[in-house]
Amino acid sequence: MDEDKTADELEIVEDKQETRKEPSQPKPLAPSELAEAAEKILKENNCGNYTMPSRELYPHQWLWDSCFTAIGLRHLDVERAKMELTSLCRGQWHNGMLPNIIFRDENHYRREREAWRSWISPNSPDNVATSGITQPPMLAEAVVRVGEKLALPERRGWYKLMWPTLIAHHSWIYNERDPHQEGLALLIHPWEVGLDNTPPWISELHQHLLPGWIRLVQKLRLDIIINLFRRDGRSVPIDERFNTIEVLALYDVQRRLKRKAYDIDKILDHSLFAIEDLTFNCILIRANENLRKISKTLREQIPSDLDKAMRKTGEELEKLWDPYSNQYYSRDFITHNLIKEPSIAALMPLYAGSISKERAEILVRMLENENQFGPAYPVPSVPVSSPWFNPRHYWQGPAWVNTNWLIIDGLKRYGFSEHADALTETTLEMVAKSGFPEYFDPITGERLGAHDFAWTAALTIDLLQNK
Repeated sequence: MDEDKTADELEIVEDKQETRKEPSQPKPLAPSELAEAAEKILKENNCGNYTMPSRELYPHQWLWDSCFTAIGLRHLDVERAKMELTSLCRGQWHNGMLPNIIFRDENHYRREREAWRSWISPNSPDNVATSGITQPPMLAEAVVRVGEKLALPERRGWYKLMWPTLIAHHSWIYNERDPHQEGLALLIHPWEVGLDNTPPWISELHQHLLPGWIRLVQKLRLDIIINLFRRDGRSVPIDERFNTIEVLALYDVQRRLKRKAYDIDKILDHSLFAIEDLTFNCILIRANENLRKISKTLREQIPSDLDKAMRKTGEELEKLWDPYSNQYYSRDFITHNLIKEPSIAALMPLYAGSISKERAEILVRMLENENQFGPAYPVPSVPVSSPWFNPRHYWQGPAWVNTNWLIIDGLKRYGFSEHADALTETTLEMVAKSGFPEYFDPITGERLGAHDFAWTAALTIDLLQNK
């Protein structure tokens, strides 16, 4: 999940609300009960034209959440799955960007909209409030997966409907986020990769001097008081969320982007973050492949400049390989230095499908190692041996069903069928044990984060269908 949920999280409580009582772990589900329970959550989270990730914490529409949700919904109601994706188009910016958040328009959510003020950019959509940043380009994957449920004539109509959105979005990525035409996209905020407090990004954050007001909060230990008023703390124990000082620092970065009206040229002039993120670019490689599938079905040509740019990305990914540690890393856009902080991103080249079988085998060995990515309930979001590892702390340890789904898909593509089956089984076992939370303790399988989480439910349905 993407933690701009932040402006919301730091909101002072205006209404009296009951103090949250931490519920006990849910009663385990039998395998035969999983699909029905997952479908129930998707129905409860249905907002008409999109599915909210969590009723208790995330009321708006998030980009890759809706993509993952549609992948599961297609097995239940293909028309509803299509609506989940077409609703993302309403938030597309005039320059082609798909924002990570489309805000609800009720007055109750005015603060969230004001925190971003997307309308200050001339590129923002008309009459729709959004964030000013993007998220991993999962849309092409979701469009193709939904298309698989349609007969060829209907599939062509579906692809034709989504084609302009996809072409505009992929063109924006290469036009705006690959300014040197190297083939890799850069990101300007960790919320753009969705793995919000993942070590590669947080380690870079700590390289920079915190603003004076945040240093004062830290020195006076006012973060302890702020914790009492964090919105997410009403729904989730604070020890399962972002460190408050880091939340404040990332919110400050977001304010800098807003001050520059989300103009990438101004942002890159004095950017705090400009990272060629491994996870994002692996998903981009796969998205490009799916765009070519759609192109072939429609007999449409991808614009030549976009096609040329897309061809570079798979080759450039190899420059993120470190021969000393035998793994891939994200890279600083300015210095081209690898950011050597291991995380689950190291396994995402399996999903990209562009690496050699030999390197895929090296990554699979990391997945097999119980001191790296192979505890009882894999896949942890950082290796167990990492000094960052905390089994309860958001993207610094817990296992997530969406990243498991990506890795399972990659394992299948490289022919590691037994590994894919084993990870599918342990993922479903984890869900059966603890329900459908946002994330899980990879050691115990305990549920963590928000409950009744949409993509956990949707991808459980997909995994069950593809067993």
